[in-house]
Amino acid sequence: MKKLSILFFCVTLAVSVFAQVDRSKAPAPGPAPKIQIGESETFTLENGLKVILVENHKRPVISYSLTLDYVPFMEGEIAGNASLAGSLLRAGTTSKNKEQIDKSIDFIGANFSTYATGFYASSLTKHTDKLLGIVSDVLLNPTFPKDQLEAEKKKTISGIQAGKEDPNAIMSNVSKALRYGKDHPYGEIETEETVANVSVESCKEFYNTYFRPNIAYLVIVGDITKAEAEKKVKKYFGAWQQAEVPMAVMPEVKGPEGTQVCFVPKTGAVQSVINVTYPVDLKPGAPDAIPSSVMNNILGGGVFSGRLMQNLREDKAYTYGARSSLSTDQYVGSFTAFASVRNEVTDSSVTEFLYELDRLTKEPVSKDDLSLVKNSMNGSFARALESPQTVANFALNIERYKLPKDYYANYLARLSSVSIEEVKQMAQKYIKPNNSLVIVVGNKDVAKSLEKFDADGEVTFYDFYGNEADATERKPAPEGMTAQNVFDNFVLKFTQSEDMKSALKKIKKLKDITTKGTASIQGNEIKMVTYQKAPNLFSQSIMVQGNVIQKQTFDGKKGVSISFQGRKEMEGDDLKKMEVQALLVPELEYQNLGYKSTLLGVEPVNGEDAYVVEITATVGEPSTHFYSVERGVKLQEIVTAETPNGAVTTVQSFDDFKDVKGYVFAHKMSISGPQSLVIEMDEVKVNSNVSSDLFK
Repeated sequence: MKKLSILFFCVTLAVSVFAQVDRSKAPAPGPAPKIQIGESETFTLENGLKVILVENHKRPVISYSLTLDYVPFMEGEIAGNASLAGSLLRAGTTSKNKEQIDKSIDFIGANFSTYATGFYASSLTKHTDKLLGIVSDVLLNPTFPKDQLEAEKKKTISGIQAGKEDPNAIMSNVSKALRYGKDHPYGEIETEETVANVSVESCKEFYNTYFRPNIAYLVIVGDITKAEAEKKVKKYFGAWQQAEVPMAVMPEVKGPEGTQVCFVPKTGAVQSVINVTYPVDLKPGAPDAIPSSVMNNILGGGVFSGRLMQNLREDKAYTYGARSSLSTDQYVGSFTAFASVRNEVTDSSVTEFLYELDRLTKEPVSKDDLSLVKNSMNGSFARALESPQTVANFALNIERYKLPKDYYANYLARLSSVSIEEVKQMAQKYIKPNNSLVIVVGNKDVAKSLEKFDADGEVTFYDFYGNEADATERKPAPEGMTAQNVFDNFVLKFTQSEDMKSALKKIKKLKDITTKGTASIQGNEIKMVTYQKAPNLFSQSIMVQGNVIQKQTFDGKKGVSISFQGRKEMEGDDLKKMEVQALLVPELEYQNLGYKSTLLGVEPVNGEDAYVVEITATVGEPSTHFYSVERGVKLQEIVTAETPNGAVTTVQSFDDFKDVKGYVFAHKMSISGPQSLVIEMDEVKVNSNVSSDLFK
């Protein structure tokens, strides 16, 4: 009713003065309002813990968020230690194991997660003491159990290995290494080796050094008064011991001189992931923070009308999305323009990226574009204020970055004052098309087309870890070497034989193969069980939580596929492909099946030279297979299939080769394509008398 009365008053006032208004002139805009940010309160414990409280009694819920404000540091040979230690905080205390902690949290319906820079916990108000009792125990008495550490290390290493097949994960690694340098904390890369080096002792050392109250902020949001908050914080965190915390000196980061094109080959890629990026000196709350954000939003921020989106998507149809980000940071920020585009338009897309960056530095933006972005940012800010957590984050930023107390209250006024000329000034200061890293992850065939963008006319190649690598040019195979020779070498390695006669005898003794593996997709564990029996029987089941979600069987003549869509008899090309998949050693049968095999040359696969063999079946598209020159084992297979949504390329990589009763099998398989995953073999058996009933 109050809002309606105010509206009526405004309308009445407007009518009463209408005759006095000069309608030939547009009304001057009024001053932007000073926002009334929700109130926050602060207090500090004797141990130095700074507490920020935002009361909100609309719902009976309270959240607690701890932030440790230490300077990022290099971890060296144990890169990944801090992350592992943070996640393991809640894996066990001196009085509870992980299972007991999990049950206690679940019992009260709470949330509780820990990480390298603190924790987050929330629950209903009535469970506050129970929650804080658990949180306090975890924070003050962690034990970092060895079995839990080993499980987390295994999961982390699997994630790194899966990332090698994910172009976006590759880009994340390489871009930070090149943007900041591998000797900078922001550019340091976790590897399988550094994660494996992490120990219980190194986790404890990190915890004892950096988990200290005198560098911590505890943000409390919800249904609690200041008096109650002070009492509970003292009770549960008052015993936390302060200590001097080392503060590392952040190395200086220098941006690239001239445009540098950096390329990471991704075998079988049908798209190129593009980043145009470089470091920037832009601190949180700096005078340029708001106007530079307006500038970036015009270029390619959150609004769909961004110039990059309009150019690369709407006008050229090169991509589904092209955007940019300009990030503030208390040490060193960054600018990145990014998109994923089709192989054939990679160089054209880079041209348009650099064109739009250059245009923004030279041409003033339109009044309409500026108005649209400012209105969008205005609305986003207003919506964010509806959340008490936003108010708390504002209060935390003011404390951490020593911002003026009214910084956020004056946000809209500062946003409103951003002018066309100021946007151009921000572009000239922070947009550097001629001093940028153009990083591309994609098919190596597009690399040469990017040479024209590099200041020196040369593309530099990198690997997954951000290390400079040799250009992956395919070399000719040794004279006289054929595809059949490659297959023979594979059979010799598989059977661990000295000659083909011995190898074939051993193949005849191979009656069946059983493999059982485990993978993870989006946190869900997947089990895969495969049975093969001579001469060409095949059965494979994929299970989630014990339930079979997909199954394929082939009895030598008929094939059946079972999924959520029901049971389907295989026929045509699908049946012919299954006939080959069912073979125990298909390399021995390609010629008999009428397949054409061509040795294309030698090229590196994950740093190892491999023979490249193209196999053309009687049905379907050709597939490419890579066999180690030195070891003979199969390292990779690339298959492209036509689907209703276009061509889909799947890359299978094989690793961790082990002996199983005289035969050599890969115990790890990585798959990239529509879905990327890593399958770890839990068990591989041969000649275990597999029943023929499994294939019916």
